[in-house]
Amino acid sequence: MLETVRGPRQLIVGEGVAQNIPRVVAECGSRALIVTDRVLLGQPGVAGIVAAVREKVEVVGVFADATPDVPLTDVALAVSAAAEVDADVILAVGGGTVIDLAKIVGVIRCHGGTPRDFYGESKVPGPTTPLVAVPTTSGTGSELTPVSVLTDPDRALKVGVSSVHIVPDFAIVDPELTYTCPATVTAHSGIDAFCHAVESYTARPRAHGPRDPVEQVFLGRNPVTDHYALLAAERIARSLPHVVRDGGDKDARADMSYGSMLAGLAFSHAGNAAPHALQYPIGAATHTPHGLGVGLLLPYALDAARDAIGDRLAVLARVCGLDVSDASDAEAADAFLTWLDGLLAGIGIPPTLADIGVARADLPRFAELASGVTRLIQNHPGPTDTASLTAILEAAWLGDRR
Repeated sequence: MLETVRGPRQLIVGEGVAQNIPRVVAECGSRALIVTDRVLLGQPGVAGIVAAVREKVEVVGVFADATPDVPLTDVALAVSAAAEVDADVILAVGGGTVIDLAKIVGVIRCHGGTPRDFYGESKVPGPTTPLVAVPTTSGTGSELTPVSVLTDPDRALKVGVSSVHIVPDFAIVDPELTYTCPATVTAHSGIDAFCHAVESYTARPRAHGPRDPVEQVFLGRNPVTDHYALLAAERIARSLPHVVRDGGDKDARADMSYGSMLAGLAFSHAGNAAPHALQYPIGAATHTPHGLGVGLLLPYALDAARDAIGDRLAVLARVCGLDVSDASDAEAADAFLTWLDGLLAGIGIPPTLADIGVARADLPRFAELASGVTRLIQNHPGPTDTASLTAILEAAWLGDRR
């Protein structure tokens, strides 16, 4: 047995827990940089958090110019904003983009250099500026994870900085902050969280040596990640369609916050797989939302690996509430994939890559690029050669599941 558990120093979850943010920030430092975006800054809930932190913390600067997918230009601007207040603590209030931006700012604030110096796994040499992460969406799980995903204009796909040192110090998850999240963002972030759960549960298990938990970030599935992943899948499956239809459904919003959190715990250790790796070049080329891309690709990647994970797809069918008590594993796996098609359609995820503007001629190139994202592709339970990855993309382009 060889396992590891990573997470914030404290995770606080529940309705109303956002009131603790000023105290937690003040206990971490006296000069804070708040990272958020313009839309959120204009909302009463986030504006109230900023005002409360200003009352509690000696010096406060605000960087509210975060834009989707964390371009390197945003990183440079946010690092300058941190320097202006000599920040010794960072508060991130927003979705995955905002929290990922805050993570890399903390790295550069402590260790200098540029984001390119830290691409890959375990390149961050030590602890970073204390980070308090407060999600306003239910999806990325970034408030719990050792990953920051960035967009580099010199690369044809997104890049990741992965290190145990960038897990936020405190995660404060308050479902009330998600009540104003628009339906489309709710759908895209929510299906991203579901992908985290399913990809973690179906990730390839891997043998490890004693140094691997320090030298590697993603380690493949294990019994602990299975536990988190199944709890997450159950909550998200029962609540995502409801919360997309009715953003005011407080019970569904709570389920999504908890489900996203649990899925984040699962993939922080097990890792994501082919849908995420394949979305990197596709997202960069089409400028489509991350959650839309991984959600679209999920059933095709699972279908391609069905021979290896049929039993696990059957478990997911039961966890997601399907009546498969009298079904064989193969029949239950079919039922799960059919149900997944319906879930995606019901929340507005297009069924094919052609629908989001992907050219068929580009599929082999995208597969080749994705095959280089080793930290993700090594978790895919099916074949991972370029031809097999191209076949997944071909099926997704045509809308052809067996």
